[in-house]
Amino acid sequence: MPVLPSASLTRPTMTSLKRLFLIFLLFLAVLLGFIIRMQINNGIKDSDDVVTSSRSSRKSNPSMQNDNHIHHKEAKNQSVSEIHFSCEVKNQKQACSSNLNQNSPPLEDEPVACPGFFRWIQDDLRPWKASRISKEMVERGKPMADFRLVILNGRAYIESYRKSFQTRDIYTQWGILQLLRRYPGQVPDLDLMFNCGDKPIVKAGDYMEEPPPVFRYCKDNNTLDIVFPDWSFWGWPEINIKPWEALLKELENAGKKVKWEDRQPFAFWKGNPSTSSYRRDLLRCNVSKTKEWNARIFAQLNSEGYDVIQIQKTKKLNVQDWDAERRLEFRNSDLARQCDYRYKIYMEGVAWSVSLKYILACDSLTLMEKSQYHDFFSRGLMPLLHYWPIKNEELCKSIKLAVDWGNTHKQQAQIIGKAASYFMHKGLKMDFVYDYMLHVLKEYADLLNYQPSIPPNAVEYCSEAMACPARGLEKEYMMESFVKFPKNSSPCKLAHPFHLNTIPALVQEQENLINKESGGGGN
Repeated sequence: MPVLPSASLTRPTMTSLKRLFLIFLLFLAVLLGFIIRMQINNGIKDSDDVVTSSRSSRKSNPSMQNDNHIHHKEAKNQSVSEIHFSCEVKNQKQACSSNLNQNSPPLEDEPVACPGFFRWIQDDLRPWKASRISKEMVERGKPMADFRLVILNGRAYIESYRKSFQTRDIYTQWGILQLLRRYPGQVPDLDLMFNCGDKPIVKAGDYMEEPPPVFRYCKDNNTLDIVFPDWSFWGWPEINIKPWEALLKELENAGKKVKWEDRQPFAFWKGNPSTSSYRRDLLRCNVSKTKEWNARIFAQLNSEGYDVIQIQKTKKLNVQDWDAERRLEFRNSDLARQCDYRYKIYMEGVAWSVSLKYILACDSLTLMEKSQYHDFFSRGLMPLLHYWPIKNEELCKSIKLAVDWGNTHKQQAQIIGKAASYFMHKGLKMDFVYDYMLHVLKEYADLLNYQPSIPPNAVEYCSEAMACPARGLEKEYMMESFVKFPKNSSPCKLAHPFHLNTIPALVQEQENLINKESGGGGN
């Protein structure tokens, strides 16, 4: 007969089980509360896309590499009304609306951190920190400017001095108008001069004090021009380059179509070699019967030019007739189709080149010369992190060594290419292009020591006045880049500016990396 457990033994066991069950329920409740709290925090803090520049993260997680923290939050469903305009006026000379919305929508979240290259804004404006900016200083920049921009109460007034090359001025002005639509009521009153040329012109050595503040697309270490996003972010109709937002998606898709290992194992460059001596030197690096420099060079030149005949006779290059290409609407110059090479070469032209952002955006490893000029974002690029430096003095040899290294160190080459592409797709989205514009204009306006007024010969500009008379691709690109909604989240938050002793150290670090690796090789 089996022996049953006594009551004295059974009761404590049942009690223990009940206690364990209650503890388990309490644990589940705490865990559930923690999960809910984390979900709420994730919705607020925007922690999905972060690029970290620490040396350890550069080595361990290349897809998250950058020079600073770059936060990006995908656009939410817009809860604000869409902005419309009509082109119904018969003569197409559209007047600007008298009812201009200056009310920002309610902001839905805390601002995210701006990309690291925003910190250069304060350095660009440093020459005027002590003296501030007077009206006389601004007007001394008039001989250098293509147009003068005054913003008053959210309205833009432009006084034109001379026509820029192609539609550079038009699309720069269009971009500023879209900024006003994106951030209504947030762009302060200001007065500035803008030059749309290639080379910076405000030479530091010409001014002991109070240099004229002039905005433009690039600068170098010896000039004081204030850098600003270039016109091509809103389109370049003369050569059929779409606005950046649409083109960036095409480049991303193109980068996914052909795996890096399946791309042609050469360095690709296409462009106009007549704009700089280094580009002309690059022609010697093309493949020939006796030399293989691992480069595939395509020259784009006008068919009537002497250079084309000479190049075809002596260099045996792939020469693209730019006039014929224009007649074919640039079918053979699709930037998204240039992602089928493992390596792409960046060479400056007359000054900096807008091609840099397209070259960096499709996962190919960029081979970059030591650049003299920089635009608003390129100061955030680091050698061996975002690109492979090459030597101008031994250009062909340097290209060959870099390609040989990449083809034998495929994983490392892909890591650098992907880091650059990530920088473009996350750190240079139009969200951050507009935020850079807003911040540099705000910081500039804070330095003005006078209240701007409308110049006598200025004309009010608005989106409808520019887009309605436009035709063809010029109008198409304007409508494609037209801002339909004001942004319902805050612009990114600026980090503290660089300390004066930080900049030389940063520049020296870049120099050391370039000098170490620009001959090719690596480990």
